[in-house]
Amino acid sequence: MATAEAGDEEMSRRIEEHKRSRPSSWRTLEVTSHIGDEIMKKVGEAQVVIVDCITLLVNNIFCQFTDRTDEQINASLVEKEVTREIGELVECFNHLNASFIIVTSEVGMDLVPANRIGRLYRDLMGRANQLLAERVDEVYLMVAGLPLRIKPASRFPEE
Repeated sequence: MATAEAGDEEMSRRIEEHKRSRPSSWRTLEVTSHIGDEIMKKVGEAQVVIVDCITLLVNNIFCQFTDRTDEQINASLVEKEVTREIGELVECFNHLNASFIIVTSEVGMDLVPANRIGRLYRDLMGRANQLLAERVDEVYLMVAGLPLRIKPASRFPEE
């Protein structure tokens, strides 16, 4: 499940490069919103579902509800839609006999954005990540290409 939307030529090139780098045996669904519903309809008998990525999914929701200024956004409406979207995805976990790999970005470890929309985006990304992390068995933070296990927590430092 690919959530990127080609808004310009550079993004189109990035998407094409991603397509070329995927194994030919993979089936890709390109959906920018309502991904849980689309997965339920189209995943079939897939044993593994990769969602790449929640960061762009939340961005897509923002683009539906903003004129890209600091003033024209209904924060509660965007929050409700992000929560609904993540809830719909979580429902897939409960109804499908597949393993899910969810790709998302941790945006809360950076500087606090200087504008209202940036701060709202960061906060809602954090909320989306929390909602997902509550419902999954494992969570990893990738740093410099190295996985750090967050959930389940290691019992011993050397694990």
